[in-house]
Amino acid sequence: MSDTTPHTPLLDQIKSPEDLRRLSDRDLRQLADELRLEMIDAVSVTGGHLGAGLGVVELTVAIHRVFNTPRDKLIWDVGHQCYPHKILTGRRDRIRTLRQGGGLSGFTKRAESAYDPFGAGHSSTSISGGLGMAVARDLQDEDFNVICVIGDGAMSAGMAYEAMNQAGHLGSRLIVILNDNDMSIAPPSGAMSAYLARLVSGQAYLSLRDAAKQLAKRLPLADLLHEKGRRAEEYARGFWTGGTLFEELGFYYVGPIDGHNLNHLLPVLRNVRDGHKGPVLVHVVTRKGKGYGPAEASADKYHGVSRFNVITGEQAKGRSNAPSYTKVFATSLVQEAKEDDKIVAVTAAMPAGTGLDIFQSEFPERTFDVGIAEQHAVTFAAGLAADGMKPFAAIYSTFMQRAYDQVVHDVAIQNLPVRLAMDRAGLVGADGPTHAGAYDVAYMSCLPNMVVMAAGDEAELRNMVRTAVAYDEGPMAFRYPRGEGRGVEMPERGEILEIGRGRILKEGTKVAILSLGGRLVEALSAAETLERSGLSTTVADARFVKPLDTDLVLRLHREHEVVVTIEEGSDGGFGSRVLSFLANAGKLEEGARIRTMTLPDRFIDHDKPEVMYAACELDANAIVARVFHALGRDVPEAARA
Repeated sequence: MSDTTPHTPLLDQIKSPEDLRRLSDRDLRQLADELRLEMIDAVSVTGGHLGAGLGVVELTVAIHRVFNTPRDKLIWDVGHQCYPHKILTGRRDRIRTLRQGGGLSGFTKRAESAYDPFGAGHSSTSISGGLGMAVARDLQDEDFNVICVIGDGAMSAGMAYEAMNQAGHLGSRLIVILNDNDMSIAPPSGAMSAYLARLVSGQAYLSLRDAAKQLAKRLPLADLLHEKGRRAEEYARGFWTGGTLFEELGFYYVGPIDGHNLNHLLPVLRNVRDGHKGPVLVHVVTRKGKGYGPAEASADKYHGVSRFNVITGEQAKGRSNAPSYTKVFATSLVQEAKEDDKIVAVTAAMPAGTGLDIFQSEFPERTFDVGIAEQHAVTFAAGLAADGMKPFAAIYSTFMQRAYDQVVHDVAIQNLPVRLAMDRAGLVGADGPTHAGAYDVAYMSCLPNMVVMAAGDEAELRNMVRTAVAYDEGPMAFRYPRGEGRGVEMPERGEILEIGRGRILKEGTKVAILSLGGRLVEALSAAETLERSGLSTTVADARFVKPLDTDLVLRLHREHEVVVTIEEGSDGGFGSRVLSFLANAGKLEEGARIRTMTLPDRFIDHDKPEVMYAACELDANAIVARVFHALGRDVPEAARA
């Protein structure tokens, strides 16, 4: 935690970008330095995405200086890097509520500010959204700029190129700023590249270029001369700048330029603002974590951090001694891969987030990071499976949504044994609705051929990894939550589960709680409360959504007065499958009263996970209340929290 508030006399004067535009260019260097200090101090209190924001401090200042936001639309791809933007756009007084309950979102959010014209959270959407705004502007005869800032990682997704392809075809005025901070697409920028960028983006060059084109068209062999001239110019600029790919997509390429040098950024952005009429790509080279030593020295540049000490960079550690689900998945997969050389791992730009960096250190030749390209990741895994390998595609539940057509078409229809490991199931706390794994149970379990599992604790996850290795009859998806496990005893190696069989953890006679996935700990806690109130309670872990353990469902329904299902997912998932089975079996007219507990039909704003689940009525107290309501009784005082 920071001991002192940063000294920020210039930043203190900025309530909106209008105030920034009143400063002189010479003041902007100091403003950027103060902005960087303020961001570091704020994130040390809240945690969040630090490195990406530090890398775009100067770029953020320059954009708001040159462009007339919010009339000019500024779209940040993904939004990890938007904290400096939020500080400059009237939200500094709330920046230390970032990612906290009731506070600022960690991403751009339309409902939060007029300076956030397009919400984000997933990557590679900015150019598509920006192009839509640009076309809407043109159709309505309006006049403003649209600026999309997209990182080199996000440019690995096909969606970005689909958008650029259409933008080049339409010729609408659109400014794309490629923030190259990791892949080193271009050679190091310096005086020559900065000079060339200013030259080719300037009005004099563009006017001369247009005049030459007009002259060439009037001369004999005009078409040939025009085409040769176009190719010569493109080659010359591509030779110096590396922008040929973007030129082929129809963009006028400018760069690369030093994204931390305001003397380079400001004139180029002004030239782009005032000059070219079609789509333009400005290539800016920056450094993640810029200006904060611990972030610059870190392997991931402090991409995502918990609260930390500003002086030392040391991050706060959790209190639990239980292993994280992500680590259990990774170490279990390593263990199985040592026994089976057909196991390979696929990730979509999240090796550390999914734990596959651990797998990669053991099996580098069997680990494939395909970039931010979930669709490709799934079909690539399908190809691996089609030729006899055992691929595990480890993708966050929220990002698996982006590859759903590939799951259906390339995996399920062909019945290929692809193992889909879905991390971050359920609510994920500070990252909010864009990252919640709320829908995978519903969208996976409706697919023919698909086996769907959910881990109730970390030992079960280890079992499910081994089960997935052994299951070769078709595709399998298994989900597990973010964070630490329950602290249960771990087997040395997972056991192979019988497909479609759940387990009973506690036997009772009056109430049955049938849990799927990470709510198991709440189910057990609720059972203790119910027992104290005289209600003998069974707790069962379904393990499988599909195939459903129908014998277990029938037994619970037959032997108890109330059966409550609970899951960390939307309606239409596990509880719906239980109800559908009982209805079609003609059992709803007899036996226990059934209640299902799912996430509510709304997007859940960020907060601490336990607060979010309580608000969604998916904690132990809510289970107890649901049971008493089903019995037609009020919750006794002794059973209240």
